Parts: sequence; structure tokens; C-alpha cells
Amino acid sequence: MNDTPLQYIRPKDIDNRSTWRKRLVWRLEAIAWDLLYWGPMKALSPDRASSLLGGLMRRLGPLLSQNKTMLRNLALAFPEKSAAERARIARAAWENVGRTAGELPHLPRIHPYQSGRVKVIGTDHLDQIEQADQGAVLVSGHFANWEVMAAAICRRPVDCLVTYRALNNPFIDKRLNRVRHAYGIGVLTPKGLGTREVMRALKDKRCVALMNDQKFNKGLNIKFFSHEAMTAPGPSRLALKFGVPLVFVTTRRTGPARFRVEIHPPFYPDITGQDDVDVRSCVEHISGLIEAEVRANPEQWFWQHRRWPKSAWKEAGLMAGPARK
Repeated sequence: MNDTPLQYIRPKDIDNRSTWRKRLVWRLEAIAWDLLYWGPMKALSPDRASSLLGGLMRRLGPLLSQNKTMLRNLALAFPEKSAAERARIARAAWENVGRTAGELPHLPRIHPYQSGRVKVIGTDHLDQIEQADQGAVLVSGHFANWEVMAAAICRRPVDCLVTYRALNNPFIDKRLNRVRHAYGIGVLTPKGLGTREVMRALKDKRCVALMNDQKFNKGLNIKFFSHEAMTAPGPSRLALKFGVPLVFVTTRRTGPARFRVEIHPPFYPDITGQDDVDVRSCVEHISGLIEAEVRANPEQWFWQHRRWPKSAWKEAGLMAGPARK
């Protein structure tokens, strides 16, 4: 258990836009979450919960509308692979999502250093960062069960502020934050709300952890698998602004509720004195690291997200109709 008090920050704009009907729906969703998902999964062992939902999503996922997005993304990323091979990867990626969902109620039992379920490589890099007392920007992507990565950092321990995407449903959002806190992640701040908190943390020589693998409409057009994709420059700008290293972190699934987390060597962005050039160069470097990891383990990345604009699908002949962003 994490002994520090739970610090829960909620984006007010989500709740302020809600109607009483929406709040009623949220409460009903939370009841269903507890009765139909969380309770039954928690009653099982971590292995059984992982395998049960993994097998279920492997069968149901291809029937969902998001599967079309996955197959288009896979066709953009791996045009050299056959349709059958891309469909196999998609099924395996759905299984990984299901396993992740099955493992969420058991996160406190998947201790990265005590449970025997997680092998952490490169812990010396975390120790050096903590001892240097200068802060760092840790970046990763939605690999395997990405929740494990944050605990591997904070449980070392490294004084780190972890960003996350807040769920629309405040009741479920708070439930997830509670289990993350029990897992060892002391301070979480939602994307879009915690910019000041992130900058304050780096100013105070603490670390921050951010995902950098999803679409960001106000980002930079960076080549990702040879196709332009809007990519967030935030982690790169922060490292350059505060003069701190970037650290790439990856997570790979090695079995049901078992993982290998690797802390890669820290690196500093190149500095030429031209801010725009330096930021772009750093974002391209991070995107290259993420692409290499996805290529190595395509079954364990979150392909359901529309990473590329529809215009990329159109140009590749993957959809009919006018190209749209």
C-alpha cells in the first residue's frame, strides 16, 4: 500500500458540462462496473482474471467497430504483411486489452519488486536520476499493461508525477485512481489540467512521466511508420526548457499478469539554439523509439486508437470517400 495521502485532481469542465441525466447514467455505470466487472474479476486470481478477459476480448474484439480502425492502422504500419497476419495481430492486441482489464483489480498484488511477477531492467538508471536530484522526463507508450510501468518508477522509489487521461465518468475515474494509489503511484494529474503541476514538479527537481504515442491535434506532424501523424511535443519541450534528461520506458507482457519493464538509458535532446528545430528533432527521436518497440511487439500496442488522420487511410486506399483529418 502507498502510505501517502491520495491526491485526486478532477478536471472540473467534464463534470460542469454534465446534466442530471448524464450524472444518473454515470452512477448506473459505476454500479454495473462494480457488480459485473470489478467484483467478479477481483474474486479470481490475477492469472485467471487476465486469461478470462483476454480470451473473451480475443473473440469479441473483432466484432466491434474499433476493429476496423485497428486493421487500417495495421495496414498503414505493416503494408508488407498479409491481411491474415494483420488480422492475427489484431486479435492478439484485443487479447492484450482484455488481459489488461482483467489485471486492473489486481494491480496492488502485481508489485514490480516484490510479487515475482515483474522483472525490471535498468533500475540503476532510476537510481541515478533520483540521486542526481535534477529531475527527468520519463516517456512511454501504451504497451502491454502500461499501469505496471508507472508503479515500477514510483516504487523504486522515484519522486515522480504521473499524468493520465481522466475518464468521463467521475465515479469510475476515482475508483481507478484509488487502485493506482494503492499500487504505489502517489501523485497523478490529468492531461490538459496539470500543465502547471508538471512544470512546478520539474522546477522542484522532481520527475514527470507522460505517454507520447497517441494523436495530439495541436502537435507536430511527425513521420510514424512512414506516415505523418500529429504528435505531442510536450515531453520534448519540457526536457529542453528545464535542461533535464528524457528516459524511455517500455513494458512487455511475458505471461498472464507477468511483465518485463525496461528503463532505457537517459538521453539529452540536442541543442542547436533553434528551439523549433530542437523540439522537432527530439519528438522525432521519441517517435522512433516508440515505433521500434511497436515493431518488436505489435501484439502489445494499443492499435484501437486512431493514431493517423483519415487522410492517411484514404491515400493508402484503405477507405472510400473524401479524405478528412
